[in-house]
Amino acid sequence: MWTMVSRSTLPSVGFHIGDVHIPGRVLTAPMTGVSDLPFRRVASKLGAPYVATEMVACDSFAAGRPDVVRRAAVGDGLPLTIIQLVGREAHWIAKGAAMATAAGADIIDINMGCPCKEVTGAASGSALMRDLDHAIQLIEAAVAATPRPVTVKMRLGWDDATKNAPELAARAEEAGAKAITVHGRTRQQFYNGAVDWRGVAAVKAATRLPVIVNGDVTDGHSAREALAQSGADAIMIGRGAYGRPWIASAIDRALETDGDIAEPNLRMRLDIALDHLRDSLRFYGDVLGLKIFRKHLGWYIEKAPWPICADARRSAKSQLCRLESPAEVESGLVALWSNAHPSPGALLAH
Repeated sequence: MWTMVSRSTLPSVGFHIGDVHIPGRVLTAPMTGVSDLPFRRVASKLGAPYVATEMVACDSFAAGRPDVVRRAAVGDGLPLTIIQLVGREAHWIAKGAAMATAAGADIIDINMGCPCKEVTGAASGSALMRDLDHAIQLIEAAVAATPRPVTVKMRLGWDDATKNAPELAARAEEAGAKAITVHGRTRQQFYNGAVDWRGVAAVKAATRLPVIVNGDVTDGHSAREALAQSGADAIMIGRGAYGRPWIASAIDRALETDGDIAEPNLRMRLDIALDHLRDSLRFYGDVLGLKIFRKHLGWYIEKAPWPICADARRSAKSQLCRLESPAEVESGLVALWSNAHPSPGALLAH
């Protein structure tokens, strides 16, 4: 079994969001299709101090839609539960905040940063940055509906001509929000182009709340640069956690020791991937659990630091992701990890 990281062995430096102490400065972002309960449990076991749920649509949550309710699932092994809500109507935001509180949320985050067309087309996510009066109504509705801290995740603005994150942050503070996370791009950039950590400094100057900088942080160097350029209180990791659920705690330690990040060796990565797979199967059942785990499986293979050529790695990923039996996937993973220099056709021979 891989070694779990005890919070007592990690740096004690952290910060508060309202009445909640976050025992570290590197947070793991809400990620649709990624940060489900099995992922959050694995990341928490590895020392991540804060791992948010997938984005939860308030109206679907209130209607009891099973897949949406599952995104907000609370389970053992999580020291904190952070539920992210998305919506466009104050009524549903209030309903979602109340339901998240009843479900055991420690912190409730409001999504005002998602750039996806399906979300912005519904006047939610980062589309709310085009109407700050309406955005504030949603924050006020959430704050009134829950005793838990409400936070807001946003972008720098809708586009280069409307970088209004500082104004939204200041008004969010007045509305009762307790922390602000800013992705250092506009909505129109999506995830393209250079991230602007310096742009987050204007948000930090506009509010007394904790500010969390997000975007393109993947290692100790980028974490230090993001903090230095933004002046933020903490960092949020998104895509950098794909296939690396340990990365938040690894960067957190590197920040406090001023050293390099230490990542798990190959054997530990195999144990982590197998634990993640088994928890996914327990949570969803074999068929859905394996289907949902496949994206994580591909990332574990892509990120593993072994001396395997690119063609062999792609072949292994393709073969494993086509398997329909959990037992075959598990034995295939073990075989892949056991063979450091296979030919593409022999990767899964066992």
